[in-house]
Amino acid sequence: MTEKTILTGVKPTGAPHIGNYIGAIRPALKLAAAHAKSYLFIADYHALNAVRDPKMLRDDSYQVAACWLALGLDPAKTVFYRQSDVPEIFELATLLAAVTPKGLMDRSHAYKAAMDKNREDGRDDPDHGVNMGLYTYPILMAADILMAQADTVSVGKDQVQH
Repeated sequence: MTEKTILTGVKPTGAPHIGNYIGAIRPALKLAAAHAKSYLFIADYHALNAVRDPKMLRDDSYQVAACWLALGLDPAKTVFYRQSDVPEIFELATLLAAVTPKGLMDRSHAYKAAMDKNREDGRDDPDHGVNMGLYTYPILMAADILMAQADTVSVGKDQVQH
């Protein structure tokens, strides 16, 4: 068992399904079992970029939590929390935003992909529909990682840049 700390975040943006199990849950549980310290959080702040209904966000958060626990997450071994229950994450994200260069954020793949999509759709405004949550997503992700002092962050291919 390695002494390194791992971190995994799960956005509650819908009911968990078999694809989540195969692509994220099973690998994350295996990774947690191999490490002395692991953190898993429900990324409800991150979900705000897509979910506007508070009841839906709450229900999806409960479904994600129930799913992970039912599939073997051991809360005695893994720190399991909802992102919004740790105010220091938001505070750190705010501090990081104050010192992060705008040019760095302009190069974020999610932001660039949204702009490219707007151009492909023929929109005059390449920033159409881009909210600050999407734009600053990498900053919030950095705050998540720094708060856990994680050595390993289990993410999908679309998150590697962050």
